[in-house]
Amino acid sequence: MYAVIKTGGKQYRVAADDKLQIEKLPGEAGDIVEFTDVLMVASDGSVDVGAPFVAGATVAAEIIGQVRGPKIIIFKKHRRKHFRRKNGHRQDLTSVRITEILTGGAKPAKKAAAKPAKAEKTTETAPAETAPAATSASKTKAPAKPARAKVDKEAKAEKAKAAKKSKE
Repeated sequence: MYAVIKTGGKQYRVAADDKLQIEKLPGEAGDIVEFTDVLMVASDGSVDVGAPFVAGATVAAEIIGQVRGPKIIIFKKHRRKHFRRKNGHRQDLTSVRITEILTGGAKPAKKAAAKPAKAEKTTETAPAETAPAATSASKTKAPAKPARAKVDKEAKAEKAKAAKKSKE
């Protein structure tokens, strides 16, 4: 059984237990998301095509996490005009796992196991918050680097004197 859903301005062909990255959706890891914009459902050789959506069909998915896409470099140039612009972009995405495809107005099953996972994550982050505070206090400033400009000027002056002597 598979379905074609529409989200974030794009269409995806999904089946149960598929993992995909879609445009960012609000929610945290473990939350259940319902996609009601189902364009087509195929099961057991029968295909239901909506006009524009299939009535009573929903696709349930569990949010795995919020991620960012690859960095895209935008480079604009006008030749012979001294015009160059470089810009980067990373798209915010939501990684989801399709749990079930429902037809006939059925509601998705809520997962109770997803909520305790959040409690474990919050206990793990509490010790991590205290650790950076202790390390930041122990950091000392690095000694300043010597002024390099003076050294370069002195070296150039010596080279110029040596060049004058060699010419004479």
